[in-house]
Amino acid sequence: MSEVATKLTEPTEYVQFWNDTLADKFDRFRHILMEGLSYHSRVPLERLTVTPGSRILDVGCGWGDTAIQLARKTGPDGHVLGVDCVEQFLAKARDDGRRAGLDNIRFITEDVERYPFDGSFDLCFSRFGMMFFENPVLAMKNIRRALSPGGELIFIVWRSSDYNPWLGMAKEVVLRYLPEPGEGARSCGPGPFSMACTDVVSKQLEIAGFRDVNFEQLDGPVTVGNSVQDAINFQLAIGPAGEVFREAGEQAERQRPEIEEALREALAPFQDNSGSIVMPSSSWCIRALNPEVGH
Repeated sequence: MSEVATKLTEPTEYVQFWNDTLADKFDRFRHILMEGLSYHSRVPLERLTVTPGSRILDVGCGWGDTAIQLARKTGPDGHVLGVDCVEQFLAKARDDGRRAGLDNIRFITEDVERYPFDGSFDLCFSRFGMMFFENPVLAMKNIRRALSPGGELIFIVWRSSDYNPWLGMAKEVVLRYLPEPGEGARSCGPGPFSMACTDVVSKQLEIAGFRDVNFEQLDGPVTVGNSVQDAINFQLAIGPAGEVFREAGEQAERQRPEIEEALREALAPFQDNSGSIVMPSSSWCIRALNPEVGH
């Protein structure tokens, strides 16, 4: 398995923000983001049939868990390339890949919007990696260039906040105490609900050149904390509520005790017998094809 390669793209403001601000926060809550939300990748991957020897691209692969699953599916004659803009995540991915004894997987720290792919991949998979692109259509076009004719794109995105109270509810609570972030706020990109509208995403994929777009709704539980306090800490660090809290700065810290108490009251009804906070969630599993030559 290859080690870190020379980067071919320079970081944009968004990419830099992921690396200098969000990476540590995401690492802190990896048990939630990788394991607690895993229903939404586990179900599609269990159903996915991969031809042995396939070349697979994993976009926004994070800590590499889905790339490792895909590498096992394609087998020793296949190859998986995991791409993420955060080197800190990929260090963990490389370690886990080595421990798994996989020689058919490689991780690179690059910007998917601009990386010069070679058009040799049979499949592109992405779990929650497509929603944060600065220019989604540009990214989709580049992903299509990565695919061979007839190659398939499968990606998972969140439906709207109405169907994902594990994210939406906390923001509503925090906004009782703090203002909405201003226009100059640094952000991770368009955000977790940016691909919730099927009409918008269908049009984006059509403009990018994809065909045969299909949406499958996935509803299931997510574990958003090992305890109420763990869930509160998660909400105030990451996601829509975390953005509001971060941008409010000193005001947020002054009001932290009352904000935490309000979140505790809101989250307590979702605590299961083990003490974990388990909430409903909903995503789209979207499939699209790169047309065969001449189609």
